[in-house]
Amino acid sequence: MAKVEVLVGTTLGGAEYVAEELINKLEQNGHQTSLYLTPKLEQLDPKALWLIVSSTHGAGDLPDNLQPFYQELLQSNLPLQECRFALCAIGDSSYDTFCQGPEKLLQQLSALGAQSYVDKIQIDVQYDPVPEDPALAWLDSWLGKL
Repeated sequence: MAKVEVLVGTTLGGAEYVAEELINKLEQNGHQTSLYLTPKLEQLDPKALWLIVSSTHGAGDLPDNLQPFYQELLQSNLPLQECRFALCAIGDSSYDTFCQGPEKLLQQLSALGAQSYVDKIQIDVQYDPVPEDPALAWLDSWLGKL
Protein backbone atom coordinates (compact mmCIF):
# COMPACT_ATOMS: atom_id res chain seq x y z
CA MET A 1 0.00 0.00 0.00
CA ALA A 2 0.99 3.62 -0.40
CA LYS A 3 2.68 5.99 2.00
CA VAL A 4 0.86 9.33 2.23
CA GLU A 5 2.29 12.45 3.89
CA VAL A 6 -0.62 14.75 4.80
CA LEU A 7 0.32 18.45 5.02
CA VAL A 8 -2.31 20.67 6.58
CA GLY A 9 -2.67 24.44 6.34
CA THR A 10 -5.31 25.65 8.76
CA THR A 11 -6.28 28.80 10.62
CA LEU A 12 -9.39 27.81 12.55
CA GLY A 13 -9.09 24.02 12.35
CA GLY A 14 -11.51 23.29 9.51
CA ALA A 15 -8.84 22.05 7.09
CA GLU A 16 -7.36 19.88 9.83
CA TYR A 17 -10.75 18.24 10.37
CA VAL A 18 -11.02 17.55 6.61
CA ALA A 19 -7.49 16.09 6.65
CA GLU A 20 -8.38 13.80 9.55
CA GLU A 21 -11.39 12.47 7.63
CA LEU A 22 -9.18 11.80 4.59
CA ILE A 23 -6.58 10.09 6.78
CA ASN A 24 -9.27 7.83 8.28
CA LYS A 25 -10.39 6.81 4.79
CA LEU A 26 -6.81 6.20 3.63
CA GLU A 27 -5.99 4.10 6.69
CA GLN A 28 -9.23 2.10 6.34
CA ASN A 29 -7.96 1.19 2.88
CA GLY A 30 -4.58 0.02 4.20
CA HIS A 31 -2.44 3.06 3.42
CA GLN A 32 0.20 4.43 5.78
CA THR A 33 -0.27 8.10 6.70
CA SER A 34 1.60 10.83 8.58
CA LEU A 35 0.06 14.18 9.53
CA TYR A 36 2.11 17.41 9.45
CA LEU A 37 0.77 20.71 10.80
CA THR A 38 4.22 22.36 10.62
CA PRO A 39 6.02 20.37 7.92
CA LYS A 40 9.71 20.70 7.21
CA LEU A 41 11.13 19.61 3.88
CA GLU A 42 13.69 17.24 5.44
CA GLN A 43 10.89 15.43 7.35
CA LEU A 44 8.96 14.48 4.23
CA ASP A 45 9.54 11.42 2.08
CA PRO A 46 9.83 12.59 -1.54
CA LYS A 47 8.74 9.13 -2.71
CA ALA A 48 5.47 9.31 -0.75
CA LEU A 49 2.33 10.99 -2.01
CA TRP A 50 2.04 14.45 -0.45
CA LEU A 51 -1.63 15.17 0.22
CA ILE A 52 -2.01 18.89 0.89
CA VAL A 53 -5.19 20.03 2.61
CA SER A 54 -5.23 23.79 3.06
CA SER A 55 -7.46 26.78 3.45
CA THR A 56 -6.68 30.29 2.26
CA HIS A 57 -5.97 32.98 4.82
CA GLY A 58 -6.16 36.75 4.55
CA ALA A 59 -5.63 38.16 1.08
CA GLY A 60 -4.90 34.90 -0.72
CA ASP A 61 -2.15 33.66 1.60
CA LEU A 62 -1.36 30.29 3.08
CA PRO A 63 -2.31 29.82 6.72
CA ASP A 64 0.43 30.82 9.17
CA ASN A 65 1.34 27.22 10.01
CA LEU A 66 2.29 26.49 6.35
CA GLN A 67 4.16 29.76 5.71
CA PRO A 68 7.56 28.44 6.96
CA PHE A 69 7.24 25.37 4.72
CA TYR A 70 6.36 27.56 1.74
CA GLN A 71 9.37 29.82 2.44
CA GLU A 72 11.55 26.71 2.68
CA LEU A 73 10.33 25.59 -0.75
CA LEU A 74 10.99 29.05 -2.21
CA GLN A 75 14.60 28.91 -0.99
CA SER A 76 15.16 25.29 -1.96
CA ASN A 77 16.80 23.96 -5.08
CA LEU A 78 16.06 20.39 -4.04
CA PRO A 79 14.86 18.43 -7.08
CA LEU A 80 11.46 16.92 -6.35
CA GLN A 81 10.93 14.93 -9.56
CA GLU A 82 10.13 11.81 -7.53
CA CYS A 83 7.48 13.66 -5.53
CA ARG A 84 3.78 13.38 -6.34
CA PHE A 85 1.18 15.57 -4.70
CA ALA A 86 -2.58 16.02 -4.48
CA LEU A 87 -4.18 19.31 -3.45
CA CYS A 88 -7.42 19.78 -1.56
CA ALA A 89 -7.95 23.55 -1.32
CA ILE A 90 -10.72 24.96 0.84
CA GLY A 91 -12.01 28.49 0.42
CA ASP A 92 -14.91 30.88 0.20
CA SER A 93 -15.86 32.15 -3.26
CA SER A 94 -17.25 35.36 -1.81
CA TYR A 95 -13.58 36.45 -1.68
CA ASP A 96 -11.72 37.30 -4.88
CA THR A 97 -8.72 35.34 -3.56
CA PHE A 98 -10.68 32.06 -3.50
CA CYS A 99 -8.26 29.16 -2.90
CA GLN A 100 -5.22 31.25 -3.87
CA GLY A 101 -3.14 30.36 -0.79
CA PRO A 102 -2.75 26.65 -1.60
CA GLU A 103 -2.29 27.54 -5.28
CA LYS A 104 1.02 29.23 -4.37
CA LEU A 105 2.24 26.03 -2.78
CA LEU A 106 1.19 24.01 -5.82
CA GLN A 107 3.08 26.37 -8.16
CA GLN A 108 6.29 26.16 -6.12
CA LEU A 109 6.15 22.38 -5.86
CA SER A 110 5.71 22.20 -9.63
CA ALA A 111 8.65 24.58 -10.14
CA LEU A 112 10.83 22.14 -8.17
CA GLY A 113 9.74 19.26 -10.42
CA ALA A 114 7.02 17.66 -8.30
CA GLN A 115 4.13 16.18 -10.25
CA SER A 116 0.42 16.48 -9.60
CA TYR A 117 -0.97 13.00 -8.95
CA VAL A 118 -4.61 13.92 -9.56
CA ASP A 119 -6.58 17.03 -10.43
CA LYS A 120 -6.86 19.36 -7.47
CA ILE A 121 -10.15 20.00 -5.77
CA GLN A 122 -11.27 23.45 -4.71
CA ILE A 123 -14.01 23.23 -2.11
CA ASP A 124 -16.21 26.30 -1.78
CA VAL A 125 -17.72 26.56 1.69
CA GLN A 126 -20.43 28.81 0.24
CA TYR A 127 -21.86 25.75 -1.53
CA ASP A 128 -20.41 22.92 0.56
CA PRO A 129 -20.81 23.91 4.22
CA VAL A 130 -19.53 20.43 5.18
CA PRO A 131 -16.24 20.36 3.23
CA GLU A 132 -15.49 16.80 4.35
CA ASP A 133 -18.19 15.48 1.98
CA PRO A 134 -16.70 16.72 -1.33
CA ALA A 135 -13.18 15.97 -0.03
CA LEU A 136 -14.09 12.34 0.65
CA ALA A 137 -15.84 12.03 -2.74
CA TRP A 138 -12.70 13.42 -4.41
CA LEU A 139 -10.51 10.91 -2.54
CA ASP A 140 -12.87 8.07 -3.51
CA SER A 141 -12.47 9.05 -7.17
CA TRP A 142 -8.75 8.20 -7.15
CA LEU A 143 -8.17 6.01 -4.09
CA GLY A 144 -8.07 2.90 -6.25
CA LYS A 145 -5.03 4.25 -8.14
CA LEU A 146 -2.80 4.29 -5.03
